[in-house]
Amino acid sequence: MKVAPLVEALKCRQADHPDLEILLVHTGQHYDEQMSRAFFNDLGLPCPDVDLEVGSGTHAEQTGRVMIAFEALLFERQPDWVVVVGDVNSTVACALAAKKLCIKVAHVEAGLRSRDWTMPEEINRVVTDVLCDALFTTDPMAGENLRAEGIDPAKIHFVGNVMIDTLLKHSRRAAALRQWEQLGLQPHRYGVLTLHRPSNVDRPESFGAIVRALEAIQRELPLVFPVHPRTRRMAQSFGLWPRMEAMPNLRLLTPLGYLEMLSLTGASAVILTDSGGLQEEAVVLGVPCITLRTNTERPITIRVGANQLVGNDPQAIVAAVQARLAAGRNSFARPEKWDGQAAHRIAELLLKG
Repeated sequence: MKVAPLVEALKCRQADHPDLEILLVHTGQHYDEQMSRAFFNDLGLPCPDVDLEVGSGTHAEQTGRVMIAFEALLFERQPDWVVVVGDVNSTVACALAAKKLCIKVAHVEAGLRSRDWTMPEEINRVVTDVLCDALFTTDPMAGENLRAEGIDPAKIHFVGNVMIDTLLKHSRRAAALRQWEQLGLQPHRYGVLTLHRPSNVDRPESFGAIVRALEAIQRELPLVFPVHPRTRRMAQSFGLWPRMEAMPNLRLLTPLGYLEMLSLTGASAVILTDSGGLQEEAVVLGVPCITLRTNTERPITIRVGANQLVGNDPQAIVAAVQARLAAGRNSFARPEKWDGQAAHRIAELLLKG
């Protein structure tokens, strides 16, 4: 979702920059073939020029494999810029490999901070930002974080949110799918749930607490839950899966493509998630978001009133859902530069050198 608009924006400039070559690299960190293919098709992305096929493993194993494979590619192609996005292991691995070869690195979604050092993503974000030559931020709060950490202000560029570029481009196509109708649901009368953070699904007590909340919520509001493969495995290993399957109004789905998911979230009454991206999308969709975490690297979503942190306490989750449903959907103030043009701003800055 973050790469697609940037690739498009750069390709639009190739006519004016005939020497511009764009190399799209898929590290293979997110390696589910069906999910990967669906996202590339939904977003109109060309097939990757290179697939490093690193697969799964521990954080160290995965990061190390990406660095080894990506370094070999850098030796071969000698790029002027390496552009990394987000906060996954591939982000920091590619940034580190490039920087050690004195290749300029740019980070899309720089400066986001949760202040939670138990999150691997927070470590990836901070390390990546220290390494980069250009830092593209989604909101002014991210820039404040970087300046407070001593980053040279000349490297920081407030460009907006590429995730919103993608959402705005595809929202009509997604709405036309009427995914909720295929599930026998009514628009604005169901909730969407996603869950994958280790703090929620890696311990039976935290996962079990969320399941108790779901049991209560689904009695009043149908819930749609596209289940991440790892989340499913953990639920099965903890003996929670039969309880989830027994809930009559909890729809357990396999992972969805981008357009299918956007179709569901866009017509929902509430979103429950531990995903950073969905917190941002909820702002533009006008759907209240309840985040099953005690912190967020996207506080701008709370500032505009779209998002609420509740952790994984079942009573807090249920109370938040009830309150949000009573208040109804809303039109939240859209943060500055969340206008669908972030990728074009980034492309212009990269081409300036």
